[in-house]
Amino acid sequence: MCRKNRLGGNVLIEINENIEEKTTNEKIENGEKQNLSEETETGVTYYPINEDVARRAKEMNSFFDYVPGSATKAYRESVDQAAEMAKKQKEEVDPIYHEKIDRLLDTYARKLADNLNQGYAIDVRVPSVLVAGASNFPTRKKERQNGARARNMEEWRQVQGLLDKIRGAGTSGIRSDHPHALEQLEQKLKKLEASQQFMKDVNAFYRKNGTLEGCPVLKAEQAEKIKASMAQSWHPQSKPFPSYALTNNGAEIRRIKSRIKELTYQAEVGFCGWEFEGGHAVANQEANRLQLFFEEKPSAEQRAELKHQGFRWAPNAEAWQRQLNQQAISAAGRIAFVKPLSGRTVQELQPKAEKKNKRKEAEAR
Repeated sequence: MCRKNRLGGNVLIEINENIEEKTTNEKIENGEKQNLSEETETGVTYYPINEDVARRAKEMNSFFDYVPGSATKAYRESVDQAAEMAKKQKEEVDPIYHEKIDRLLDTYARKLADNLNQGYAIDVRVPSVLVAGASNFPTRKKERQNGARARNMEEWRQVQGLLDKIRGAGTSGIRSDHPHALEQLEQKLKKLEASQQFMKDVNAFYRKNGTLEGCPVLKAEQAEKIKASMAQSWHPQSKPFPSYALTNNGAEIRRIKSRIKELTYQAEVGFCGWEFEGGHAVANQEANRLQLFFEEKPSAEQRAELKHQGFRWAPNAEAWQRQLNQQAISAAGRIAFVKPLSGRTVQELQPKAEKKNKRKEAEAR
């Protein structure tokens, strides 16, 4: 708290170093805020801003009056801008990513409110020296406040990083759990193969004729662009498309073919779960996740092993999980404490392995 006395035009402020900070933190922790979280018609949730602490932070660091509701208004404007960004991103990407974008937007709104409230709480710990005056000013406490402000600013930068995640949602590639993943991969493969053949044909024509004039696979505009590129000093080789371009494109073709093969296998054969001591495993085809459910919380050593094998805790599913594929089955097979109760290995329980065993038995007969 502050007690102000005017003597000869000088402002004397006595600061109680413990009461001020304790009162502010208790208000934040106990939710003593003027606003409750509010969901708008567009589905955006506004989280509460502590107007009382924001007002006091303004008074302790500025000679200007605080405009009631201004902290909440500024916060909501930031959230609205993020919501508009999320809306535009949804229009550009597949609907399967909409839920992820909504989740990122809500996380941004919540963390931004927490960060701003904490910033106001830090600001009321010590007033500005311009407001309080230099006499008996708590310098060391001010230094601690400045350190807390720096940490709060770093947290704010991390919160703003969520906006980049919203902008990039759905643009990083084709997800294996997309309902039309196979179709998308096959379309991408056709484009890559067509591009590979195009580069080969152009290079072959140039190698034979020493010019791009009259190349049957090139349009006039394309030929001019390639000529301009070849004239640059940075162009590595004396041919339209350098070797690395074909090599990189060929590597991407092989990668896409491998993914198509894997997804085709999963669709035709599938995977199955199993029981183990203290829990069970589920091959969740719909979520495209191999999920491990435990009756009790795994020990620290077990959690470390799960993470080492690529499993992560999913609070929504209340399970340890990773993407469902052959690698996940192999990883689970390396974890001793999820070994099937049947005595068979995880790999032996899978449909493909069972079919192979039955075929061997039939051949033996």
